[in-house]
Amino acid sequence: YWEESGNPDGVPVIFLHGGPGAGASPECRGFFNPDVFRIVIIDQRGCGRSRPYACAEDNTTWDLVADIEKVREMLGIGKWLVFGGSWGSTLSLAYAQTHPERVKGLVLRGIFLCRPSETAWLNEAGGVSRIYPEQWQK
Repeated sequence: YWEESGNPDGVPVIFLHGGPGAGASPECRGFFNPDVFRIVIIDQRGCGRSRPYACAEDNTTWDLVADIEKVREMLGIGKWLVFGGSWGSTLSLAYAQTHPERVKGLVLRGIFLCRPSETAWLNEAGGVSRIYPEQWQK
């Protein structure tokens, strides 16, 4: 799934949501002035409004990078800003490393680099489990 909004002649920017597994919401447009930016929002494979939902088959980081590039090509965008949060920041960095000539700039927030300490904080006792113990037990 992908959508466009904002100024068709504006500075192109792609929004990459967190997750994996989450999706983009209409509120994501709020990061950008629609008079200035041509806003592209995608739901990554298996996420949000993309189909099939929650499918992990052929859903690697590099598959997602290729999807982003296909969207850029389809829309006829030369270079764009890449904006990502959480997992989207990781994906933004992977895209920028793979296609540096297509990236006008990066905006990264809530950076998640998939380091062992970060994944342990999410998946093991003593990290996120201290903040939401009931949900973590489920």
